[in-house]
Amino acid sequence: AGLPVPPGFTITTAACNAFQQAGGDFPAGLWEQTLAALKHIEHASARKLGDASDPLLVSVRSGARESMPGMMDTVLNLGLNDETVQGLARQTNNERFAWDAYRRFVQMFGRIVLDVAGDKLDQLFDAAKKAAGATQDTDLNADHLRAVTQQIKELVQRETGNPFPTDVLQQLELAIKAVFSSWMGR
Repeated sequence: AGLPVPPGFTITTAACNAFQQAGGDFPAGLWEQTLAALKHIEHASARKLGDASDPLLVSVRSGARESMPGMMDTVLNLGLNDETVQGLARQTNNERFAWDAYRRFVQMFGRIVLDVAGDKLDQLFDAAKKAAGATQDTDLNADHLRAVTQQIKELVQRETGNPFPTDVLQQLELAIKAVFSSWMGR
């Protein structure tokens, strides 16, 4: 149809089933196959996950033969960290956009992957908007978003006992496991 479709790959439900049966561990060979498929995406997009100057961002999405809205989790903008956000800002020539994408990623990853209560994350963001005199998310500038992203990361560390993961391959592994685990969610 001539529509632009970004490169991607699928991890099958058989792998998800094997993950569940193994008590939350990847089946043999899955991580190596994932890294090989990631290399294909990097080659096709001419970008690299974790590259601070020209970062590749990926989404870890669930899917099903039939639509099941809200059933399984999705993680967007994976690959952002304190270095790659700078590259995204240069890439787009829009620092506000880059910091909003990073803030959204940290908030989403904290909730979906690290199991931080969504209401705590939302309250922190709402408090930042209130402190800035903002009524809409779009009223926050890059400096506001940079500050609230740091506050969210600090909340994640308090809640989990660990710093927010900045290693992009660790982010990828944790996100895949979280999406697999969401199969058993409410």
